[in-house]
Amino acid sequence: MLVLAIETYITPYLNAFNAVVWGPPMLSMLAIIGVYLMFGLRFFPQRRLGYAIRTLSQPQRSKKGDISAYNALMTALSSTVGTGNIAGVATAIFLGGPGAVFYMWVMATVGMATTFTEAMCAVRYRAVDARKHYVGGPMFYIKAGFGTRFQIVGRFFSGAYALFLAVAALGVGNAVQINSLAAIMDSDFGVAPLLTGMICALLIACVLLGGIKRIGVVAGKLVPLMLILYLGTGLLILISRFQSIPGVLIMIIREAFEPAEVGQGILGAGSAMAIRYGVARGSFSNEAGWGTTSIAHAAAQTNDAVRQGCIAMLGTFIDTMIVCTMTALIILMTAGYESGENGAVLTGLSFGRAIPGGMHIVAVTLLIFSFTTLLGWSYYGEKGLQYLLGEWSVYPYRILWVAVIPIGAVVELEFVWTLAETLSAFMIVPNVIGLTLLSRRVFAWTARADQI
Repeated sequence: MLVLAIETYITPYLNAFNAVVWGPPMLSMLAIIGVYLMFGLRFFPQRRLGYAIRTLSQPQRSKKGDISAYNALMTALSSTVGTGNIAGVATAIFLGGPGAVFYMWVMATVGMATTFTEAMCAVRYRAVDARKHYVGGPMFYIKAGFGTRFQIVGRFFSGAYALFLAVAALGVGNAVQINSLAAIMDSDFGVAPLLTGMICALLIACVLLGGIKRIGVVAGKLVPLMLILYLGTGLLILISRFQSIPGVLIMIIREAFEPAEVGQGILGAGSAMAIRYGVARGSFSNEAGWGTTSIAHAAAQTNDAVRQGCIAMLGTFIDTMIVCTMTALIILMTAGYESGENGAVLTGLSFGRAIPGGMHIVAVTLLIFSFTTLLGWSYYGEKGLQYLLGEWSVYPYRILWVAVIPIGAVVELEFVWTLAETLSAFMIVPNVIGLTLLSRRVFAWTARADQI
């Protein structure tokens, strides 16, 4: 009752705040920084997509780093490929109409440049902590961007990012993930949300005891498994309904630019709503502009920042252009969006309409998605707090992380998503400032690598 009362009181204020924060200023900032970096890099990430795929299977033998480049990508994917690909896409379509998918594509295209820059800077400016582990990310490269002349300002913005990261992780990477998982486990298998939360909390606690190395190993095994299961099932559905794909693609593009008309319902969400939810959910899914995935790549065993940047941008491409697109096509071609359902339940319903047992496959996949995302974001959050308070804060944060999981399982979906949007907004601003300050250096480093 207390949790419900808090949700009812806070949600209207969060919605009002998000309407402003995630309005034109924030959406424009994310798009502008992505476009600026994309042109400044002369489309280097997009041009080197094939190189990134090839180099992933050619590990560097470097003593600088804690995990392989492959496991760094898998850890990054463990945080990005999650409920955003199942519940987030469904929510974007439910609230913004089919046109929202188009703007998710746009954000992924420019986001590849953003992710490349974040990972490259993270490797360039990473450090070694007291336990001889490599740490890096926005906290470090934001401060480097301001230089010694504006050192105090740099410390403020890097500290602000670290604080927002540690707090936001509890919502974005914890409560949202377990909430979506608990919802579909309840609807598909009748498992009580609290029970789901408690079991997941126990499993997560077992992995967190091993730190980044164990997280990397677990992610390296689970992420490929979940991608094969989900994409394999989705591919079978798309092949069986191949004739519907052109019509769905036309619908997405048409709805992306058509204004809403009175009485059209969800299909008339309008271009403004499509942009708002497409950009917001796209950003939530691939995390380009957030700087979070760069924290995982900072721990990679590599001497080549440009190479790691190329590997990092694969995460954005896989997350949105492949996984999110497949989810969206299936939801639209099965007309699941007309059911009135939302979130992970909508995606499960759509898969169930397309293939026998499809709903259960989504539930199992979401179980793995949510589990790996909980692991990846726990690492991000603890690194933020470690930057602020030092080594001693890591284990208390892990305990807090595990304790929040059962709570996130029982709160309302609308409140969880709204809170996640609010918290993520506070992280983006200092990260974008840091990327802007370092952009000229990144362009120069990349230009030299492009000549090789």
